[in-house]
Amino acid sequence: MTVTAEQPVAAGIEHVDVLVVGAGISGIGAAYHLRERLPGRTFAILDALGARGGTWWTHRYPGVRSDSDLFTFGYGFKPWRGPSIATSEEILRYLDEVIDEGQLAGRIRYRSRVTSASWSSADRRWTVQVRRENTGEDHTVTTDFLWMCQGYYDHSRPYRPQWEGMERFRGVVAHPQQWPEDLDHAGTRVVVIGSGATAATIVPAMAETAAHVTMLQRSPTFFFARPRTHELAETLRALDVPDDWTHEILRRAYIAEGDEITRMSFESPGELREMLLEAMRPLLPEDFDITRHFSPTYRPWQQRLALLPDGDLFTAIREGKASVVTDTIDRFTETGVRTSSGEELQADVVVTATGFDLCLFGGITFTVDGEPVDFTRRVTWRGTMISGVPNMAYVFGYFRASWTLRADLVSDLVCRLLDHMQERGATVVVPTLRTEDADMPLRPWADPENFNSGYVMRSVDRMFKQGDREPWTHLLEYAQERTALPAVDLDDSSLVYR
Repeated sequence: MTVTAEQPVAAGIEHVDVLVVGAGISGIGAAYHLRERLPGRTFAILDALGARGGTWWTHRYPGVRSDSDLFTFGYGFKPWRGPSIATSEEILRYLDEVIDEGQLAGRIRYRSRVTSASWSSADRRWTVQVRRENTGEDHTVTTDFLWMCQGYYDHSRPYRPQWEGMERFRGVVAHPQQWPEDLDHAGTRVVVIGSGATAATIVPAMAETAAHVTMLQRSPTFFFARPRTHELAETLRALDVPDDWTHEILRRAYIAEGDEITRMSFESPGELREMLLEAMRPLLPEDFDITRHFSPTYRPWQQRLALLPDGDLFTAIREGKASVVTDTIDRFTETGVRTSSGEELQADVVVTATGFDLCLFGGITFTVDGEPVDFTRRVTWRGTMISGVPNMAYVFGYFRASWTLRADLVSDLVCRLLDHMQERGATVVVPTLRTEDADMPLRPWADPENFNSGYVMRSVDRMFKQGDREPWTHLLEYAQERTALPAVDLDDSSLVYR
């Protein structure tokens, strides 16, 4: 008999076939795939937050929006009907539609924080301890398969460096990840510390009503201005082309553009650098020092390109509402920030858009047969499972392409794996290093020559490893995986079934 999510298997314990952790982009997509592909399986979704959306629910800073186009950041199964670059409200409405169409609302338990997960080989299942955030009560869920879809942010603790004199500053210091709901910045002088996608979003949004906004950056970022709504999408909609056709056409167009930029970043980075800089020049004041402020020392796409809808940051600079200072911070003063070159930037509000920290698998404590799992000594299997950890998959998206492109691919692979296990009569699957992998060199999960953003480099010592060969690699490109993952042989000797 199949045990439903509502049927307790023991006093105070419930059981589901698949337990999804996280109700953001990855978790909602995983649940939709489960519902469509494996309708006979029971499942539940747990999320520590108070509503769906993950990052899109927690981030409330001015102008919060996507940093990828929604034709690829949206799911492959659900047409996107809005502008290419979308606000958090638009993305949440889209997720609500997916939840409604997939009849997923009854499967999601909010304010349910997973604190530990223990695998028992004797019982062939996970026992998951869950704390209800609103009551502080604990309860237990058991599951045959654990699917980690919690994303990679540490939602509770942003990355915030400490500078000398911060306690003396008489104004407001705000981090985008913990934005004060009552902050009114109209008419104020604002300094935004940072230069990445978040800073590029906040600066033009705050500049609409602030007296002035200064973006203070230690080092530049490559910016890429794109239309908020793709001209081709407008044309197709004017011709009453069906939404699913428009979605697929635009999806392919954005993927092709992304593939070409990624190819150039490896094969002709100098040419790509010049292309990006030349695209910026006509959108900035003639006297703007583009080499100093917007030409990083790293290779294009060695860190993310920051997308600017309709070039809004450049417009704010051109209109004198915003400016850029490239320098390091000496200290905070009572009235602002002093740079290492001696310039004092007056501020009523300082925004520390300094990024975030990764949180591996939600900070959950894992054990296998009573032994704690040290993920730093484990190896990834195709960026979807971990060596020696039974019946667990995870979703980790792309750096250079939309996260959801990989979430869809992983969902397809996991559903195929679950179906394959049933066909084989197997209840357990464990990624296992083969004899020929015994002496395989282990590498950090991320290669700084490939991608070296701060949040990646800060996390190397707490992440799993990767090998030098398939299937023990991670962080491939979408151009490689869109054909490779659907073709994965589930009967190769790297997966051991019982």
